[in-house]
Amino acid sequence: MLQLSLYPELIEAGCDEAGRGCLAGPVYAAAVILPKDFVCEELNDSKQLTEKERYLLRPLIEEKALAWAVGVVDHQEIDKINILNASILAMQRAVASLAIRPQHLLIDGNRFHSYEDIPHTCIVKGDGKLLPIAAASVLAKTYRDDYMLKLHEEYPLYDWDHNKGYPTKKHREAIKEHGVTPYHRLTFNLIERQLDINF
Repeated sequence: MLQLSLYPELIEAGCDEAGRGCLAGPVYAAAVILPKDFVCEELNDSKQLTEKERYLLRPLIEEKALAWAVGVVDHQEIDKINILNASILAMQRAVASLAIRPQHLLIDGNRFHSYEDIPHTCIVKGDGKLLPIAAASVLAKTYRDDYMLKLHEEYPLYDWDHNKGYPTKKHREAIKEHGVTPYHRLTFNLIERQLDINF
């Protein structure tokens, strides 16, 4: 059972991102403030849920949350500032868009840059430990998936309706065969290079 809060006396926002390891598309993040009486046994780290379960949970999270917001950093910004900074910036943008100002941020992972004067705690694998982070992971993942499905309509050869921009064999083969799209992250290793072994 996931915990509801770290500091129950504070208004806490859980933050998580999706799309960090992708070769194409933006990184999405969400920030979610849940009520103190929130209960949802089905909610877990989005990676532990099926796609269907995530999409069933999204409206429930949005309806029950005191506040929620999504932040986005596109592939061009990712190439300029690197994926770690882009992931942090996406979370900061999500927090900035919340209708309620949190008193404490619960950050999934081990790195974050302070946002304004709001204290934060980084929690490794926090999406499997705290409900607000798990809720944020579901929103970030589903909203990013929605976006990648739209991009798939524009560029169907890259199998984005299945891989959502992640580096699958089919995705890498499409890059080899058809080149990059305007949505690819050019600073990423888009084609796996074979190591040359000299005997």
